[in-house]
Amino acid sequence: MPRAIIGLGNPGERYANTRHNAGFMVVDELARRWQITFRPGKGSYVYAKSSSWDAMLMKPTTYMNLSGQAVRHLTDYFKIDTEACMIVFDDLDVLFPEIRIRKQGGAGTHKGLQSIIRHLNTQAFPRIRMGIGGNQGQRLSEIFVLENYSKVDLDILPGQLDKAADAMEFWLKEGIDNTMNRFNVNLRKTQAEDTKEEN
Repeated sequence: MPRAIIGLGNPGERYANTRHNAGFMVVDELARRWQITFRPGKGSYVYAKSSSWDAMLMKPTTYMNLSGQAVRHLTDYFKIDTEACMIVFDDLDVLFPEIRIRKQGGAGTHKGLQSIIRHLNTQAFPRIRMGIGGNQGQRLSEIFVLENYSKVDLDILPGQLDKAADAMEFWLKEGIDNTMNRFNVNLRKTQAEDTKEEN
């Protein structure tokens, strides 16, 4: 069965290093690992295929709020079931650098996910939420997500991207339930346990 890992973000150099492009960054890391190159699709997206992983990577070339158009075209053109599409996106409700993997669910306030649910007419697809929350302060969400990662965060970001890419490879081999069991670690709980051990 064809499978796809779809990273959400905004195209162009202006947005390349922003928090809103965490999804793009994960699929870029997978493309680097798998030594495959993105090429234009028939719709508004770029994609790369891996024969060894029997999977496809995709990045919409629409802007974030129109992601569903590209995802719908990809699933129709390549005949991919929605349950076989893993969506990777940034999430303010998850602390940086945590990740959260879910089998299905609503979109919350994420406009890209809202667009995908609207175009696919279902919430039944797996997703990995890349945590970007925790240091927003008084900034408006729509401004914060379009800012570049801070210098401090940039030191931590590679570890988060590695973990997310590891999770995606694990998903391709072991399925969604095993992936959730292995990778959904609560960072706050871990930090509390570390503090307790130190004391």
